[in-house]
Amino acid sequence: MARPVAIITGASAGIGMALARVFADHGHELVLIARREDRLRGLAQEIAARNRPRPLVLGLDLTQPGASERVAAALAVTDLEPQYVVNNAGFGLWGASAQLSRAEQLAMVDLNVRTLVDLSLAFVDSLARHRGGILNVASVAAFLPGPYMTVYYASKAFVLSFSEALRAELMPRDVRVTTLCPGPVPTEFQARAGGVPHSETNRWLARSAEQVALAGYRGLMAGKAVVVPGWTNRIITFLPRLVPRTLLADQMGRMQAR
Repeated sequence: MARPVAIITGASAGIGMALARVFADHGHELVLIARREDRLRGLAQEIAARNRPRPLVLGLDLTQPGASERVAAALAVTDLEPQYVVNNAGFGLWGASAQLSRAEQLAMVDLNVRTLVDLSLAFVDSLARHRGGILNVASVAAFLPGPYMTVYYASKAFVLSFSEALRAELMPRDVRVTTLCPGPVPTEFQARAGGVPHSETNRWLARSAEQVALAGYRGLMAGKAVVVPGWTNRIITFLPRLVPRTLLADQMGRMQAR
């Protein structure tokens, strides 16, 4: 049997990099995927310096079709196969949807949705053989309407719905599926999104990438369906049950516009 590995996408910064360190510290051999191969090599060197197995680095643009085939080919050459798939790669854009680039918004759908589905389904047989699982990174945005980040919020709602349903399908095969839904995390995400507005509320909701990664790892290993780090963020996920969605969308739009 090929050696089991944990695949982590978007591992060049932020939550993805923190997840790579957590998985490595718990003894998992890693495959790190992102476009910025130089950063991945630096992270691989850091992990190897801590007497962990040196991760395999794949510099791939996951917005392009055929991601799972390219990953599978690279693993076959090195006699590795997935035990865990961590779909962390993704980005957001802030602004009015009608004014933002449609091409960029569709690229967001490709990465946040299409690639996540592709990698979630491509290795199920391998995950079952190794009694592993899938960790899909969504957001508390998955629970809310999000004017001025409309496509991003919708993409995360898809991730949550897809992952919850896939979990039910794969449970008989002993494959865990966990959705990680963090609130605000100080990373490069805000800059990439075009300057996501900050509010006083953020300091009550924010968690570090390291806190989020550890919560996600523990939740996956415990077989939890959904992990929302921080009690303040968990309160946010209950708002749609208490507030009419039209009112919630209006208030979210006002907050984002400010």
